[in-house]
Amino acid sequence: MKSAWNRRPAKGTPEPETEAWDINEAPHDVGGWSTGAQANTSTAIRWAAWALLILGPLFTAVTYLSTPAQAGLGTLRQKTSAPTTAGAQGAAGFAQLFVAAYIAAGEGDQAKLAAYYPDATSLRLEGDSDRRRGEQLTVVRLRQSEHGVWSVTVAARITDAAAAKQADDNRLGEKGKAKAAAAATVRYFQVPVATAPAAGGASGYTALAMPAEVAAPERIVAPALVYGPMRPALPADPRTQAVTEFLTAYLTGAGELDRYLAPGTKLTPVTPAPYTGLAVDALAIEGEKGTEPVTTVPADGTRLRLMATLRATGHDEVRVPLTYALTLKARAGRWEIAALDTAPAPAPHAPAPRAGVTAPPSTGSTPAPSTSP
Repeated sequence: MKSAWNRRPAKGTPEPETEAWDINEAPHDVGGWSTGAQANTSTAIRWAAWALLILGPLFTAVTYLSTPAQAGLGTLRQKTSAPTTAGAQGAAGFAQLFVAAYIAAGEGDQAKLAAYYPDATSLRLEGDSDRRRGEQLTVVRLRQSEHGVWSVTVAARITDAAAAKQADDNRLGEKGKAKAAAAATVRYFQVPVATAPAAGGASGYTALAMPAEVAAPERIVAPALVYGPMRPALPADPRTQAVTEFLTAYLTGAGELDRYLAPGTKLTPVTPAPYTGLAVDALAIEGEKGTEPVTTVPADGTRLRLMATLRATGHDEVRVPLTYALTLKARAGRWEIAALDTAPAPAPHAPAPRAGVTAPPSTGSTPAPSTSP
C-alpha cells in the first residue's frame, strides 16, 4: 500500500486549492525511513565496517610502535638527569688497571702507560719490565674532587721476585730484611681520573697524572654495639643450643635447616658444605650486662639479637674463627633463628643537644635557654 505522503492527483484533474492529506499513523511508519534512505544507510554501514576492518590493525600497530618510543624517551630523560656519580665504577676500574700497569712498568714501557696517561710517552722509566707485580689490587677510597674528575686510591700488594728470593736466604742482612719487608707491605696509590661521554653513548676515561703513592687510610674507632660483653657460650643455655644447631646445619649440611628457622624466615645452607663441624665459643647478647646463666625461654614472640663467635673445622682438619650476628625469636618454649643479620647492630646515638640550649646541670634542675645571640 502506498504511503499517504506519496499520493498524487490524477492526471488532468485540477488541483484543489486546499486538500486534506491523509496521514497514516501506523506504528511501522513512526520515524520511518524511505526505501532510498534505507539503501543509503545500508551502504554507509557496509563502508564503516570495511573501514574498521582495515584501520583496526593499523591503529593497533601505531599504538604498539608508539609505546616503546615513549618508554625510550623516559629512559633517556632518566639517564640525562642521573647524578654525576654514574661514572664512579668505571673510574675505579680504570685506576686499578692503570696502577697494575704502573707497578709492572720498566724501561721501554712508555706506550703501555700512555694507554692510561697520554703524557707518559715522555717519561723516563728504569729497570726491567715485570720485575714487580701488583697483587690483590682493590679500591679503598673513591671521591669526586671536581665535576667529571675522580680521585681513586688503590691498594696493592707488590711482589718483587728478587726480594722474595733474598728473603729465603738465612744469611740475609738487615738491609735485605728491610727490602723484603717493604716488598710484602700493602702500598697505596692515588690516581686522578677524568671521565666524559664518548662515542656511542659510552663513557671515556683518562688519567690526569701519574699515580701518587700515599699513606694508608686512617683507621677509625669502631662504634659501640647493642650487644653486651662476650661471655662463654654455656651448653645449657637455650640460646647456645639454638645457635649451634642452626650454624651446624648452615655450614656443615648436617640436619634440616628449616626446622631451626622461625616461620617466614627463608635461608639456604652454604653448598658445598665448607666445614665438617663447629663449636660455638662465646655469645654477646643484646642488652645483657650480667653473667648469670640462663636456662629458660621467654614468652612467644620475644626477639633477641646476639653475636656468636665459633671455630669451624674444615675438611683439612684446620679450625678457623668465624663470627655471626643473628636475630632470635622465641616460640613454643624454644629459640628459633629469625634472621641472619648482614652486620652487627650499632648502638643508637644519643641525640645531640639543640643549639642555644645549655646542658642540664647535675642537680637535675631545668636550665633556662641561653639568651646569647
